[in-house]
Amino acid sequence: MQGHLSAWLVKHGIVHRSLGFDYQGIETLQIKPEDWHSIAVILYVYGYNYLRSQCAYDVAPGGLLASVYHLTRIEYSLDQPEEVCIKVFVPRQNPRIPSIFWVWKSADFQERESYDMLGISYDNHPRLKRILMPESWIGWPLRKDYIAPNFYEIQDAH
Repeated sequence: MQGHLSAWLVKHGIVHRSLGFDYQGIETLQIKPEDWHSIAVILYVYGYNYLRSQCAYDVAPGGLLASVYHLTRIEYSLDQPEEVCIKVFVPRQNPRIPSIFWVWKSADFQERESYDMLGISYDNHPRLKRILMPESWIGWPLRKDYIAPNFYEIQDAH
């Protein structure tokens, strides 16, 4: 099932994949990492002027990582703003996505947190460094295959 934005993107020859709608009826689209920056600019010009949130997750152990963007069209005297969810999937071996900091400044700390927890590198981000963990921390704590350093499980502790 194709939504309003997906139909508009198809009409203008913009490559994407529709993932349907979430439980609130918000359209979800998949964008390739190499296309993300140009499509982000197009969406901003189209009216999606507010980045409500950016997050990331590990799809499966040893599998892809996903960076998720929730965008909203904020307009004067509009009761129900139009929203869209964008998902960008990357391989865990070299997870690189263009930063959208220069389109939506609110992506700053959110992309840094995704980098810190999952190791997704956001190209052209002005301050991409750890934000929650110390700089000396080894690894990416929210990856499903992460093993905490110096962690010793207590066996038979009864």
